Amino acid sequence: MPTPFPSIPLDILSAEGQDANPAVQLFGRRFFADQTVPELLIELLLVAASPKRIGNTSLPVDRTIPGLDSLCDWPEGQPLRYSPRARLNLKLFAFMGASKLASRHSSHREHYISLLAELQSPERLRPPEGVSPREVVQTLENLFLGFQAIGGRRTWCAQAFTPICPEVLAGDTIWNETEARRRGVTTWAEVAEKMPQFFTVGRHRFVARGGEVLYLQLCNALRQSPEQIRGWCEEADIGFGEDERSPERVRDALEVGLRRVLTGQCPEGVGALARFIDQVIEPETSQQTDCDDGGQPRFSDCGWCPSEGWPEGWLFALELVHVCAAAVDPIERLELMQTACALQLLRSLCAQSARYVEWAAEVREYAGPLGFVWALSDASGDSTPAKRISQRCVSRLQRLIREALRHPEIEEAVARRKYAVEANGKQANDLYPEADTRYGHKLFLSVAKRLGLIVPRQGPGARFVLNEHLLRYLVLSLLPPGKRVTYEGFKDLMFAHYGLAVDDRRLGASSAWCGRTCLLTLGGEAEAWFMSMLEAAGFLVRLSDADSLVQNPFVEAERQA
Repeated sequence: MPTPFPSIPLDILSAEGQDANPAVQLFGRRFFADQTVPELLIELLLVAASPKRIGNTSLPVDRTIPGLDSLCDWPEGQPLRYSPRARLNLKLFAFMGASKLASRHSSHREHYISLLAELQSPERLRPPEGVSPREVVQTLENLFLGFQAIGGRRTWCAQAFTPICPEVLAGDTIWNETEARRRGVTTWAEVAEKMPQFFTVGRHRFVARGGEVLYLQLCNALRQSPEQIRGWCEEADIGFGEDERSPERVRDALEVGLRRVLTGQCPEGVGALARFIDQVIEPETSQQTDCDDGGQPRFSDCGWCPSEGWPEGWLFALELVHVCAAAVDPIERLELMQTACALQLLRSLCAQSARYVEWAAEVREYAGPLGFVWALSDASGDSTPAKRISQRCVSRLQRLIREALRHPEIEEAVARRKYAVEANGKQANDLYPEADTRYGHKLFLSVAKRLGLIVPRQGPGARFVLNEHLLRYLVLSLLPPGKRVTYEGFKDLMFAHYGLAVDDRRLGASSAWCGRTCLLTLGGEAEAWFMSMLEAAGFLVRLSDADSLVQNPFVEAERQA
């Protein structure tokens, strides 16, 4: 069974145990199908930006990542705790007007009108001549609504902002409609009197802990010794430089990068406006949702990740460092970071599963350093051999994840939980159907399809492909800004980080990983489409007298000088 990081007690045997599901036992608490790709990044940045504690020891408020002293001396049994804000006033102000009519409770409408009136009062707002207060307020509403990341069918309080600054990051908040109807509440004053009964904070229904797992994976990787990291890189034959093998340098670079994303990309006035709307014009709501009965900040416990998964966490850290340092548009950077989070989820499912399936060890010589392969085919499907290998690879990966969830030790834990639940006179439901569909191989398939990494979206014949966005992400995340590597070296990096196979040699080996014969050649044209994509995107530099180069040109102007 995986050893948890942090080493907190696991809740496996109870009827409602957070760690009872086989997939949670294997992959950590938790990657979940109901959490969208944007919410993975939102939650990761929420943990990074919030006040944090390890147990009861507070960490410096200006740090997005704990220092190496805290990471390497993590106390036994103590979770990572953080204090997210609910941002109810800000969400109501931005999303109420765009929410479905059926989801607008009378108390919400009353408070919304009250917020608007307070904001438009002469004490709060002094618009320029010829502009009415209402016009200013409508402009502000449109401004914050424009940063909506997740909405759709959800009520206003369950929606989320694009993480443009720390002041718009918010934890999970659920409106308890049934409780409000049962108690017959109609006004916000009645809601505010017993806020925890009507708004559930921290249930993790939508912001469902996936971002917490990603954050803990970073912490787990950075606490490894330089010798262990160097040894793994040499064993895996990954040619990282000294800066990329140093926990101290990578942690510092990640700290700078995350701080830049959180505070250096958005005008300060936007964050100040968000804070003013949420906490100043009506402070009672934020006080009720963000603080406990004693008026102290309300902290939430993070879950855990498998400690043995630090290699994929290390690769994730390097990728984030490169993306954060690239000279790209701030919104594009956030989109690239969303892709990084989703690919890390997929990589984690595959790498952790490969550690717990016997046949994966037998074919490891054909796999990447993390024990799996993603065999790429051209999007048009013109190369029939590559297409068929890729289809077999998708099926093989689904089987890998499914079989890992049925490891004997996990099955034994599931059986012990069933016995314990039934001994207390309760019905013990079968956990495996949900493990497969919402946590396991079907989660892998659905997230990969959302990214465009696997096509088609529906129907048979699923296979791995690359689109322009994924190709751009690979160049910006695998290479530091301004760096060039040979074309062969770039393929080596793709294979090392994600097990991505694109050429004859690695696709032939992928066939063996899938349980078929190892092919010596696919005709020599399997990767022509890939070179064309790199060249069309401006990343490939063809040289007449040497190997072609792949470059990341997104370097800051002052660094170029």
